[in-house]
Amino acid sequence: MQFAGYLGASLGKNLTELTLLRVVAGRYMSRYMPYVDFRAELLKLSDSFKEFKKEHIEKNVKPTLDEGEKILRDLGIEVGIEKLIVEGDPAHEIIRIAEEKEFSTIIMARRGLSEIIEFLLGSITSKVVHAAVKQTVYIVGQKILKDRACPIPNILIPVDGSSYSMRGVEHAACLAAELKASMSKITLLRVINIALYEKRIREGIDSEEEAEKILEQAEAVFLQAGVPERLITSKVRVGQPSEEILKEAEEKDYNLVIMGRKGRTALKGFILGGVSSIVLHRCQNPTIAIVSSEGDAGYYGNR
Repeated sequence: MQFAGYLGASLGKNLTELTLLRVVAGRYMSRYMPYVDFRAELLKLSDSFKEFKKEHIEKNVKPTLDEGEKILRDLGIEVGIEKLIVEGDPAHEIIRIAEEKEFSTIIMARRGLSEIIEFLLGSITSKVVHAAVKQTVYIVGQKILKDRACPIPNILIPVDGSSYSMRGVEHAACLAAELKASMSKITLLRVINIALYEKRIREGIDSEEEAEKILEQAEAVFLQAGVPERLITSKVRVGQPSEEILKEAEEKDYNLVIMGRKGRTALKGFILGGVSSIVLHRCQNPTIAIVSSEGDAGYYGNR
């Protein structure tokens, strides 16, 4: 909630609408009514259960949304704030609402009321990240810069030359174009995969030269968006891509890491590329943005 407030305040009029969504699931209700056998379909028609649910929503659910609205208003959000309460599977309902209302962005914590405590991401968050192909999903990190002018002054964008990573570049360029006056550093990172290094040499491909071209292409997107060249830094690392991205993210004080949904990966069965998935799960301090593969990579006029 705080991250959404600070980011929304910094974007000003470019944020057109904001919705707070609370999904009430049967498993959540069972915590407040443990003696109920939720397998009984008749409960859906039970007057006593309906009354209990209505009372619970009034006393416990609506106040949390009201508190969220107050947090956003106190941080400077001036656009309309809609508050929605729906029932069902949380991940499914989040995606359904986002698509029906054509939202461009979903902002979530790394975990919520997840019972799968061994995972760094909550199960609901993980499901939404993998399913939201039309929305950019922000997974809020453990360290938030509380700055209304710009909560994301230092941004890291890994690039590999694929169309997926370039969508991440385009999204970052849209943000930087609006917030450039308050930004400190935009780092474009190309990791040369050590596992493929010798093979590419045998194929006559100069990996260093290729990396420079990829970085120049990415930098051109920022320059075309009006982002000052002084803000842009290009880096090349050699190693295992996910590990090198994590090292860069941990060694420097980045507030946001922006990645495309899928890069050059052999794991075609996954919606997220293997590199993106590893970074998302292990990079906990900065906020991670997984940029949509089908929707608008920018944010102008977005919600």
